Amino acid sequence: MLKLKNIHKSFHGNEVLKGIDLEVNDGEVVVLLGPSGSGKTTLLRSINFLEKADKGEISIDDLTVNANSASKKEIREVVEKVGMVFQQYGLFKNKTALENVTLGPIYVKKVPKEKAVEEGKKLLDLVGLSDKYDAYPAQLSGGQQQRIGIARALALDPEVILFDEPTSALDPELVGEVLDVMKKVAKSGKTMVVVTHEMQFARDIATRIVFMDGGNIVEQGTPKDIFLYAKEERTRQFLKRIIPEYTYSI
Repeated sequence: MLKLKNIHKSFHGNEVLKGIDLEVNDGEVVVLLGPSGSGKTTLLRSINFLEKADKGEISIDDLTVNANSASKKEIREVVEKVGMVFQQYGLFKNKTALENVTLGPIYVKKVPKEKAVEEGKKLLDLVGLSDKYDAYPAQLSGGQQQRIGIARALALDPEVILFDEPTSALDPELVGEVLDVMKKVAKSGKTMVVVTHEMQFARDIATRIVFMDGGNIVEQGTPKDIFLYAKEERTRQFLKRIIPEYTYSI
């Protein structure tokens, strides 16, 4: 489904990604873990060209592009296959929940408005907002706005959805409602790549955990592999700092 080959990215001489190779299979939920500054968000942003990598290849299905020199047409083709849910919701404040969800299909994919509205309502129903079609962002909680963000990403029917710490801007009591929606999306079979610090969520939903540090992938495996049998000392140090009760087996 998604393949990254030798992805490099530097900012002002600081190498943030140091040759990342990663494959994500159809229907997988891959969770990226790691300390701040490890390159997780930059990697996500490189996939959909919010950041242009300095070197490497990006493949989605049968489309392969050069990460640095892709043409505008190639970038558009990649972007159409990738949805993204951001830390900040980024909703149009002057548009209703339903309008925020339907704008992409109508103007990007040229879906007839009537059909886009029908599908938009289904997606808002899916994320638990069937009573908020006509509500504006200012009338909604952060958790509700983020759920609209998820519905908006799904509305474009992407091959892969990227989640960049989607709960980090939320009050703690609102985190659960967004994670529940993400679990629902994962169970539907959608391919997902998720950056998160929610360890229990990673345990529950990931098919694979990828631990990054210093712009490299340190190790990867199933949640059981990483949370119980991490091979690398750096991984164990990170988990011990994040999960006070953490212990590992040898």
